[in-house]
Amino acid sequence: MSNKNALAALLLTIISASAAAKSTLNLYTSQLNDDAQMTVNAFEKAHPDIEVKWIRDGTTKLTARLQAELAAGAATPDVLLLADSVTMESLKNQNLLTPYKSPQTARFDGALYDKDGYYAGTKLITTGIAYHSKAPVKPESWNDLLKPEVKNMTTLPSPLYSGAAQIHQAAIMNDPKLGWAYYEKLKENGAMPQSGNGAVMSAIASGSKAYGVLVDYMAIREKAKGAPIEFVFPKEGVSVVTEPVAIMSNSKNPEAAKAFVDFVLSPEGQQLVLEQGFLPADASLPVPQGFPPRDSIKLMPLDSAKALADTEANKKRFSDLFGNR
Repeated sequence: MSNKNALAALLLTIISASAAAKSTLNLYTSQLNDDAQMTVNAFEKAHPDIEVKWIRDGTTKLTARLQAELAAGAATPDVLLLADSVTMESLKNQNLLTPYKSPQTARFDGALYDKDGYYAGTKLITTGIAYHSKAPVKPESWNDLLKPEVKNMTTLPSPLYSGAAQIHQAAIMNDPKLGWAYYEKLKENGAMPQSGNGAVMSAIASGSKAYGVLVDYMAIREKAKGAPIEFVFPKEGVSVVTEPVAIMSNSKNPEAAKAFVDFVLSPEGQQLVLEQGFLPADASLPVPQGFPPRDSIKLMPLDSAKALADTEANKKRFSDLFGNR
């Protein structure tokens, strides 16, 4: 063998050995595609010995896929990064998650993670009021959507389709000053549900509706692009989804999964959340451009276990009131 061929063979051996030394982490995430790629790239840079294979879809579709894979005895992911704590609570109740108390959660508010370590929130995506810049009333309160001068001008995402809307409904119903009566008053004032947050945003931006119940980042991003849309965090508070991270109980690579959990909760991982335009779970970090000061944003409390238990009854009440929209 020539020296040239010997060198090529040696390099191939080194490359093969390096590839073989990498472990694989399988991730299911509901993050937006660009954000998911950004998260994976940063994690792999911090952990060059781990290769992440990831699948991105909506939380409802991913959990349905997961259940089908479990029923078929197929391979399942090691780690989940999904939209909300109610979904994680359901998976926890099915014994599908394994507890891991990341040391990184010591910096976080206790309301943002499961006390037994089954999941931990990575960001705050709130639901408030978006409105067209030419709307007749500049809202400050949830009750402003009940005023007669905005009759038939409001839209909202349906909890029959949107996970964030389900959590918003649970938070509203848990507030004694709002409760189910608030939805009945919205209906009386002509509020019209849409399928999800995207449809609500389109209705406001186009001017077909003046007001909408909407997640914060959609309105704030669209305004930055020049859309005639404003966003307010109502004084009574906003509901919040926390995009929790969790490890599957049957993970084939639990150590890599723990490393991923630690990373997304770490200062570096939380800085990524900020760069992606979301409120980081780590309250020591600033807010993204377009957001008000963090201490001006009041969060509505949510009992995830109770919200899970009440989900079907809440959805039925909504359907009975507004129809299957």
